[in-house]
Amino acid sequence: MKKIVNPYAESGRDSYQCFGCSPKNPIGLQLEFWQDSDGVVIAKWMPRKSLEGFVNILHGGIQATLLDEIASWAVQTQCRTVGVTSSLEISYRRPVLISEGEISLRATIREAGSRLAIVDTELLGNDGKLCASAVVKYFLFNPDKASAEYFYPGADAF
Repeated sequence: MKKIVNPYAESGRDSYQCFGCSPKNPIGLQLEFWQDSDGVVIAKWMPRKSLEGFVNILHGGIQATLLDEIASWAVQTQCRTVGVTSSLEISYRRPVLISEGEISLRATIREAGSRLAIVDTELLGNDGKLCASAVVKYFLFNPDKASAEYFYPGADAF
């Protein structure tokens, strides 16, 4: 398993405040990512009480954000560009109980073209059981636009 470097965090730009992955955003999720030998992007994350919906249940919107964010990192590391979410089709299977501790996220590129990527994502509870899954479609920017307008550093930076 290889740790994915967060080149945005190392850029020194104070404007980098991504809710999902900036280590400098005090109210953000502060996700970190790894990649396995099959190219699957993986993250581990500890749910916080401040992000619950019903008592002890991680808010569904936060679950969707987690799945969207890991899909983005799969796109950035494997599609060699950035993009924006075009659609996110999520299935909630079972509650994510905050008291159960650390959860896992997984993202796999199902299909990628020059304009669209389809990413399969999963959120697994501490026991390894599937809690939510999503198919995330990303509209991809051409690499020149990604670099010039969105500070994409290139796939080798990760």
